[in-house]
Amino acid sequence: MTEQTNPPVEEQPVVEIVDQEVISETAPIEDIVEMSEENDQSILIEQLQQELAQLQFQVADYKDRFVRQQAEMENTRKRLQRDVEDAHKFALKNIANELLPVCDSMEMEQAAAQKENADMNALREGSALIYKMLSGVLDKFGVQTINPEGEKFNPEFHEALAMQPVNTQEAGTVLFVQQKGYLLNGRLLRPARVIIAKAME
Repeated sequence: MTEQTNPPVEEQPVVEIVDQEVISETAPIEDIVEMSEENDQSILIEQLQQELAQLQFQVADYKDRFVRQQAEMENTRKRLQRDVEDAHKFALKNIANELLPVCDSMEMEQAAAQKENADMNALREGSALIYKMLSGVLDKFGVQTINPEGEKFNPEFHEALAMQPVNTQEAGTVLFVQQKGYLLNGRLLRPARVIIAKAME
């Protein structure tokens, strides 16, 4: 009697069941990963939006500060320009105030000189007083007189009008000052116009 061999059992349905189970078990993980990625992206987008809003606020603040600084600089420039213009207009205010008494004294002297019984000695004294007042004003504002009579000729501060031969003075010495010179705080305003000594031939 021959043995009957059973046909091999097909295991394929079992494998299919296993595969379906694997798929059913792994599907939620993919969903979770996808949800996690979407959640991370939404968090990132929210953070970027917050950073963008903060940067926009900073830009607006910087722009506001810049505009205010520009306006302040413009106001400062205009104020300085006004100060310079006023300085040019009123630079002589102080010296003018000091010269007013000199002008008053000159007017009084002229009125006195027009009288019939004018005292010449009094007029000379008045003129000397006025000149002293004027010299005081000039000195107060740094104006110095150059009167180099008897000094060595200096072309930086003196202007020679003529040379006169003499044997009593050394050659190059100022013999006579025709017009005094003036300095303003050490800077030449006008040279003294002089006649200088020349050696006798």
